[in-house]
Amino acid sequence: MSISSQIEQIKERGRQTSAEAITWVIWLARLGYAAKGLVYMTIGALAVQAAIGSGGETTGPSGALSSLSNAPFGRILLGLVAVGLFGYALWRIVQAWVDPDNEGSDAAGIAKRIGYAISGLIYGGFGAEAVRIVWHGGGSSGSGNDQAAGWTARLMSQPFGIWLVGIVGVIVIGTGLYQFYRAYTAKFRLKLKLHEMSSHEQTWATRAGRIGFAARGVVYSLIGGFLVVAAMRSNPQEAGGIGKALQTLAQQPYGPWLLGLVAVGLVAYGFFAIVLARYRRIFF
Repeated sequence: MSISSQIEQIKERGRQTSAEAITWVIWLARLGYAAKGLVYMTIGALAVQAAIGSGGETTGPSGALSSLSNAPFGRILLGLVAVGLFGYALWRIVQAWVDPDNEGSDAAGIAKRIGYAISGLIYGGFGAEAVRIVWHGGGSSGSGNDQAAGWTARLMSQPFGIWLVGIVGVIVIGTGLYQFYRAYTAKFRLKLKLHEMSSHEQTWATRAGRIGFAARGVVYSLIGGFLVVAAMRSNPQEAGGIGKALQTLAQQPYGPWLLGLVAVGLVAYGFFAIVLARYRRIFF
C-alpha cells in the first residue's frame, strides 16, 4: 500500500471519528435541553402551588432537583437529568469554543460566547448537584440563596470585589432586559426547524417562548438587582438566586398573583426548552 493511500485512510478514519463525536454532541445537547426544560417546569410548578396556597415552594434549580428526587423512581429520573445537564453544559462550551451558531468574533459575538461558557459552567454545577443527590440521597447541599451569597462573598473578598459584584449585577440586569427583547421580537424562532413543525406547533412554541422569556426577564432583572444592592451595602447576604426572586415577588402587593404569573411563565419556558430538544437547529 502506498504512503498516499495510508494517509487517505487516516484522514477518512479521522472524518468518521469527527462525525461520530458531532453526533454524540448533538444528542447530548438535545437531552440537555429536555433536562433544562424539566428543571424549569419543576421550579414553575412548585411556585404555582405556593402562589395558590397548595403547598409547593419558591426555589431554584437546586430545590427543583431535590424535588425531582422525591418523585416515583426519582433517583433514576434524576440520574437521567444529571446526564442531560452535563450534556447541556458540554453544548454550551461547544457553542462558546466552536461557534456553531456563527455568533462571530465581534464584540457582540464574543460577549454571547462568553455567556455560553459561563452558562456551561453553571449547568455543569447543577449536573454535579444532581449526581450528589442521586449518590448520597437527601436534599440539595444548600439553598440557591445561600449559594449565591457564598459566591458573592468570595467575589467581594477579591481586590475591587465590591465593584466586581456591582458590575456583574449590572450585566445580569442587562441579561434580563435582553430576555424581554427576545420575548418581544420572537427571534428565537430562527433557531427552530420550522419546516418540520405544523402551524399549530409553531404557534404554541412561539407563545411559550414569548411568555417564558418574559418571565426569565423578570427573574434575571431581580437577581441582578440583588447583586447591585449587595455591592452598594457591602453585604453578600443581599444576593440571591431564582428562589429569592420568586420570594420577593410573593412579598409584594398582589404577591400571589405576581408569583403565579411568573411561575406560569417559567413553566412555559420549560415547555419551550423541551420544544428546543426536538426542533432546535444544531449545525457544525
